[in-house]
Amino acid sequence: MQNLTCSSPGQGCPLEEGVNPMTVHQGDCVNLDSDDDTYQVIGVDGDHDRCWVRRWPLQSNEGSPVFEISLERIRQVG
Repeated sequence: MQNLTCSSPGQGCPLEEGVNPMTVHQGDCVNLDSDDDTYQVIGVDGDHDRCWVRRWPLQSNEGSPVFEISLERIRQVG
């Protein structure tokens, strides 16, 4: 499924993080600014600077709940 929520050319939504711009795509793995756990991007709403993520890898017993977060609060894995 393509991410068609951004008005910029190409897929994904650009995030400015200092001098290293970041583009977020559905399926990407990211970290949150609040912890170093890994999360998978489920969807991106570039018009409202929001995305939906779930903890990665998926939790086998109860699953990994999806939640909404500001694009400003995510960063590249690493």
